[in-house]
Amino acid sequence: MKRKFVPVALAAVMAFNMAACTNGGDAPADPTPADPGTETTPADPGTTDPGTTDPGAEEDVEPYTVRTKADGSPIDLGGMEIIIRDWFSNAETDIMHADPDSLSSYEAEIREYREWAQEKYNFKLKQVGGADWGQCITDFVNYVTSGGGPLDYEYETGVPEKCENVIFTIRDDAATTAAMRNNEMYDLSTLDCLDFSDHKYTQNKLHEQYSYKGGIYAMYGSISEPRDGVYFNYQLLKDGGHEPDEIYDMQKNGTWTWDAFEQICKDVQKDTDNDGIADVAGWTANTGGAVNAFIYSNDGQLVGRDSSGAYELQVTDQKTIDALEFANRMIKEYRHKDPQVQGEDGTMTDAPWDYYKDSWKNGDACFLLEQEYAGTPGNFLADITFDAGFVMMPKGPAAKDLVNCWSNNPAVIPACYTPEQAWNIAFAYDVWFEVPPEIEEENSIVSRARSGIFDDRALDETLPMMSEEKHGMITYGGMIPELETGPDLIWSINGDAKVSELVDAIKDKWKEKVDAANN
Repeated sequence: MKRKFVPVALAAVMAFNMAACTNGGDAPADPTPADPGTETTPADPGTTDPGTTDPGAEEDVEPYTVRTKADGSPIDLGGMEIIIRDWFSNAETDIMHADPDSLSSYEAEIREYREWAQEKYNFKLKQVGGADWGQCITDFVNYVTSGGGPLDYEYETGVPEKCENVIFTIRDDAATTAAMRNNEMYDLSTLDCLDFSDHKYTQNKLHEQYSYKGGIYAMYGSISEPRDGVYFNYQLLKDGGHEPDEIYDMQKNGTWTWDAFEQICKDVQKDTDNDGIADVAGWTANTGGAVNAFIYSNDGQLVGRDSSGAYELQVTDQKTIDALEFANRMIKEYRHKDPQVQGEDGTMTDAPWDYYKDSWKNGDACFLLEQEYAGTPGNFLADITFDAGFVMMPKGPAAKDLVNCWSNNPAVIPACYTPEQAWNIAFAYDVWFEVPPEIEEENSIVSRARSGIFDDRALDETLPMMSEEKHGMITYGGMIPELETGPDLIWSINGDAKVSELVDAIKDKWKEKVDAANN
């Protein structure tokens, strides 16, 4: 069922992931969940009260569309205090805590709306930092299995011994999948205050990723965060006979392909001292991340889902094999060769795994395959001293269009909560991350990136594309318990790999784990 109020898009004011819903219990007693047929009741701006002494007096007019119960009565959450707990929120970045003078006009409007919503529906909600990225899923499982308990917050004091009404922001991980399979997450599909056909959910597909045996166990109420793309150095590109607009034009007209990428790598690569090693290489990256990005750019997967929703091993599909072969060759022929470095004891060792960051910043390679966040304020590309562009990954021959693989942080509600409690929390979450029709929506990903290193065409063309549904995909390899895609395969694609032998060596073991995840 769907609500009758106007569905609206949610722009991610910040890159937060949340969740809400129920574990399939009875409908909440009071407040009654808004029937998906719940009316949104805007105030009548012209109504007058016949009993007033001033026949021209108008009723109070609500600034935003109001949700009500199915019978038209108001929704009141009874002063509930809700925590959205993650590992990244702080007083400076959360628009509800930040200095109002630091907010954009759009953020200020969203803040005003959220303040109104808290008062209108009688709840309080805070986004607070807690455990680190690695600890978040453990904290969640401990909380659920203990029936709730104390939680540390990064910038909150006076934490109660028992923390109720918590939405946990966790991460893609096999332990997260296990928690879903073990009924530790509330089944959000049972909560009729949520409509997963709303744009704020369909625009990121996370609820599809976390669907299992007919239920939905996590969600994300924001525009999808862009992921892997290709940065390029203007000057090195020009030195190789190409112009920045050329790459943007190819991205725009559909000719930004693997072949085009390889040809430019060949053109920009230079061995200035004739020692057989390129002093300016075609590209650099964390090779593991790059290999995965090449797989997705060819419409490939390591693990996908079939038409019935079951996990399916796809590492043996030809488009995945072709991507692994292409990545292997590109690493060998065009990736910058990281040097050895001298250790404290004087011995020479391989450069650290993240040397590629300094390598690109130093001008050792024209292209950098990296995620969009790296070019935003406060991240490792923020201090580059040269002009740079950013485009999506080039598409492989099996792909119909340019694509990037989304990986948003799942938000979940503990299964130990009552149906009424879960409904109330889910309703508050849904309201919180809505952009009401009275506010003109902005793409907050682009707004954030404007303070980074991105040029105009990246801001106007690339970043909006990367968050569009037709250019995004989700993957399932990280959700299969005990499936170690990196050590088993991806990290071995190093330029000298025998791809077919590697795949043959792991396919049966992987299939057993995928089959087990379907049971």
